[in-house]
Formats: sequence, C-alpha cells, structure tokens
Amino acid sequence: MLSGCILSSERPDLGLDLPPKYRAGRGDSAPPALDWWRGFRSSELTSLIEEAQTNNFDIGAAIGRIMQADANSKIVGAPLLPTLDFAGNATRLRPPGGPMAQDYKVALNAGYELDFWGKNRAASLAAQETAVATRFAKEVVVLSTVVSVGTAYFQVLLAQDRLRIARNNLEASNRVLTLVKQRFEAGTASQLDVSQQESLVATVRASIPPFDQLLRQSIATLAVLIGRAPADLKVRGGSLYRLAIPRVTPGLPSELLFQRPDIRLAEANLASADASVSSARAAFFPSISLTGQGGYENAALKLLFQPQSAFYNIATSVAQPLLDGFRLEGLLDFAKGRQYEFVKAYCQSILVAFGDVEIALIAIADNAERERLQQVVVNTSRQAFQIAETRLREGTVDLVTVLQTQQTLFTAEDVLVQVRALRLQAVLSLFQALGGSWLPPGVGAGPNVMQ
Repeated sequence: MLSGCILSSERPDLGLDLPPKYRAGRGDSAPPALDWWRGFRSSELTSLIEEAQTNNFDIGAAIGRIMQADANSKIVGAPLLPTLDFAGNATRLRPPGGPMAQDYKVALNAGYELDFWGKNRAASLAAQETAVATRFAKEVVVLSTVVSVGTAYFQVLLAQDRLRIARNNLEASNRVLTLVKQRFEAGTASQLDVSQQESLVATVRASIPPFDQLLRQSIATLAVLIGRAPADLKVRGGSLYRLAIPRVTPGLPSELLFQRPDIRLAEANLASADASVSSARAAFFPSISLTGQGGYENAALKLLFQPQSAFYNIATSVAQPLLDGFRLEGLLDFAKGRQYEFVKAYCQSILVAFGDVEIALIAIADNAERERLQQVVVNTSRQAFQIAETRLREGTVDLVTVLQTQQTLFTAEDVLVQVRALRLQAVLSLFQALGGSWLPPGVGAGPNVMQ
C-alpha cells in the first residue's frame, strides 16, 4: 500500500484545452489508409517509399536505438529479481616455518532486495517507458523519411515539367525568330526586332540549366533516402499532372493524441519522468536486503561433498540514508525538473500538431483555388500568344506585342506547375501532420497522459 502511494507521484497540471474541431477543416472524417502514399496513384513513388522504409539508414539507426533501450530496460529491471551465482576456490597456503595448509570451497550465493517502497519497480517502469519512447521516435523517423521521399519525388516531377515548359517556349521563340528574320529580309522588320527576339531566345535557353540541375540533384536526394548511391538510381518521373490528389480530412483534434508518433513519444517520455520521480522519492526510505550462502568447504578435496562439509548462512540487512550531503534531495529535484520539462514538451507537441494540421488545411484550400485561377491565366495567355503569332505571320501585329504575349504565357505556365507542386506538397504535409495514417480501432489507443 505504501509502495502504491509512493508511485502515484504528483504531476504539474498540463493546462491544455483541446479544441472540438479544426477551424479550416471541412467534410466528414475520412482517415488515410496505412499505405496512404498510394493515394497519389504513382507506382514509382510507391516503390521508392517502400524501398526507403527497408533500406534507409536513419531508420536502421532508430531500430538500433530501440535495441539499446530494450537492453537497458533489462539492466534496470534486474534488481527486481533475485541474484544467484556460483563460487568455487581452492587454496594452498604454506606460512613461513609452518606446515602446508589447503582449503576447498564451493558455494551458491543468493541476494534479493525487498522492493518494499517501489524504488526498483519505478526505475524499471521508467526504463520501459523510455523503450516505448524509442519506438515512437523510430516512427517519427519513418514518417519523416516517407515525406522526404515524396517531397524529393515531387521536385523531380516539378523539374521535368519546368524543363518541358522551357523547351516548348524555346521552340516557340525560335519559331518567332524565324518569322522575324523572314520579315527582316522582306524589309518589314528592323535589325532591332531581330536582336530583341534573339535576346529572348538566349534568355529562355539560359533558363534550362537550373531546371536540369534541380532534376539531377533531386534524384541524388532520392537515392540517399532509399539507401542507394546516386549513380545507381534512375527515376522515370513524368509530370505532376499524372499524380492524383488524395482526399483527406483531419478528423477530430483529440485523435492526434494517439495518432501522431511525436505526441506519443512525448507522452512516453513524460510517463518515464513520472516513474523517475517515484523512484527518486522512494530512495529516501530504508533499503532492505536478504542474502544467503550455502555450499561445501573442507580441507580435503575427497571429503568436500560429505554432509559434514556443508554450510550455509542467511542474513538480512537494512540501510537507511541519514546524511548524504543532500544527494538524494538533489536527485529528487532533478527528477522533478525533468518531469516539468516533459510536461511542457508534451503540451508543446500537441499544440504544434494542431498548428501543423491547420496550416496544411489552409495551404490545400488556398493552393487549390490558386491553381484554378492560374489555369485561367494560362488558357487566356495561350490564346493571346496563338493569336499574336498568327497575326505576326500575316504581318498585322508588331513584334513587341508578340514578345509580351510569349513571355506572359511562359511565366503563366511556369507559375501554374509550381502551384501544382505546392498543392501536392500541402497534401503531403497534411498526411504528415496527421501522423501518416490513422491507426485501426483499438491500436495504440491505450491509457493517455491527458486522462
């Protein structure tokens, strides 16, 4: 009973209210699947993500930390069980001027500390919660890796789209340059007109290398994420417009408490800190230990295991700290300080999660509207350029108008594909903000720190 009272350590008030819903959330709850990345409908992206989950070295390192935490949990929990070891020795001694003396001894030594105050049990619980925390930390790494792969793949597609737009614009610029030169030869255009169009062609051509650089660097980034050398990875890619845009709604804010691995990580750290406070408080009470030894001892080896050579002893010891230079008090204060830190870290992780979801929802809605409006700009710009190019062939429009419509179309198309990338990235960010996927009912929904 006393042990139970000690383990129920007081924790600072969380002081955190959960909102009933997201301000930017719309629609019914539609939780993502566990393999939510398949919603983009790209077999190549799915293959890259699955390879990253298997081969990424950061994930491998996180698994190593889980192994270390599990081993430490065994070490810390060892005092809860009795210890038993075997000892045997043979001694031959000849003192100066005396006869030879010998002694043979075999014995089993046993020891056990009565965890009457729950100190060892609390320490073991703290280590177990730390091991749980490393598992959620690994899930944080996995989610971050998956999102990084998605981001890098989107950058590959964005670079390919921008390269395609730039090359199409270069082709159109050369086509207009041919018309201008024809008009110059016919005496209906000046050398200035030719130079202006040649300058535009050179400008468009100069815009291509940065897109090629983005493409190749994004592929190199993908290679590192999936655990390959950049020279060994080939990405087919395609276009951002070949990707589907998954529909996902955020659900209830309270669901993030068991959905996001970083919140579960903070929760496990807080539970570990609670147990550490209990262990530090219990250290002020007496430590009660039982020890025992039994075996055989005799001066003659052949008589060692005879009944008359048997011996045993049992002892009980009690140790009560009296003066330790405030060491135990300092350890308790330190444990309480960590507990306070993890309370605030837990609250902060929840607020950050709410903010991430709101930001992603706002970005999805605004970028979808922006893409719709920018598509109108592209359509009208393309129509204007087509009319200008036709009239240039007919000789009924000046070159300045053609140049303006061409540059407007190129800029509009380039902005449109960037907005498309931002919209896809916002969806990816929402998946990350929600913790990647919603767990099936009953999975991971254990006792919660907020309760």
